[in-house]
Amino acid sequence: MREEIVLSRDVEGTAIPYGDKIPLTAGSPVIISQALGGSYTVVTMQGYMVRIDGKDADAIGKEVVAPPTAEEVAGRPLVDLVWDQLKTCYDPEIPVNIVELGLVHSAEAAPRPEGGQKVSVRFTLTAPGCGMGDVLRQDIERKVLELPDVKEADVQVQLDPPWDQSRMSDAARLQLGLM
Repeated sequence: MREEIVLSRDVEGTAIPYGDKIPLTAGSPVIISQALGGSYTVVTMQGYMVRIDGKDADAIGKEVVAPPTAEEVAGRPLVDLVWDQLKTCYDPEIPVNIVELGLVHSAEAAPRPEGGQKVSVRFTLTAPGCGMGDVLRQDIERKVLELPDVKEADVQVQLDPPWDQSRMSDAARLQLGLM
């Protein structure tokens, strides 16, 4: 995907791969290079790669992706819904979701004593020094908390065991030209 857009309003983006917040100003042209999972990777005219959160989709003329409705999730086990949400999380540099990339170690749900559910997710990064770890963690947390009855999300990066390409699904390998 390569679509040139002019920002309709100021927006704060996240520099890739460092994770620093940077301002993007209204009227600036950007090229959308990836639009997956409700967030966008854009390239500025200065050559910077920046992630724009889904909540700011209107700044690039896109619609905000809505969380799943009660009808869409009715009768499905919560852990299945969690895995579905994880499949909407993307590394902003790689057009494959974090589940297919093999970044997710575990996803579990348990009842909380005060009511509702607590979801725990453990994931890793493709590289230990990746600056996007906190961005991915926040994306996972936000999407898990959008699920009905989830009142708490414990999302943590675990670098052991380290990620390698053997953790990727065949579909991910195929999509990335590794098969």
